[in-house]
Amino acid sequence: MKVVLQRSKKASVTVDGQITGAIDSGYVLLVGITHSDTRADAVYAAKKIAGLRLFEDEDGKMNRSIEEAGGSVLSISQFTLYGDVKKGRRPSFVEAARPEQAEPLWLKFNEELTSHGLQVETGVFGAMMDVQLVNDGPVTIIVDSDGAKK
Repeated sequence: MKVVLQRSKKASVTVDGQITGAIDSGYVLLVGITHSDTRADAVYAAKKIAGLRLFEDEDGKMNRSIEEAGGSVLSISQFTLYGDVKKGRRPSFVEAARPEQAEPLWLKFNEELTSHGLQVETGVFGAMMDVQLVNDGPVTIIVDSDGAKK
């Protein structure tokens, strides 16, 4: 599981002209799932993200978690994170998990984030989405669940 985390001041996702999820301060998570990912990957990634200290304290150091900062999460399924552009000019998506595997893992990931006390808003799995966000910092981190397999 690969997650691109962007700290944001405000973000939303729209599907067919309707806002499906919106947050103020928090994280926008672009979540990619590959064939070898399991529930353990979803649990690991959610726990890692919930515990990260990416918000500044009174001294301006990244010492506060999203929960301590009162932030929320906007989680968006993003199979294109596993796009391979090594050959040719068109990406190959063979490393992205099929929807029947990816959707339950994305839902489990969101459920795990909620179990860590986070408010989670979402996009719509498999839909064409318009994502708007105001980066905060900018702070962008890539979380890879390879740590779950060690």
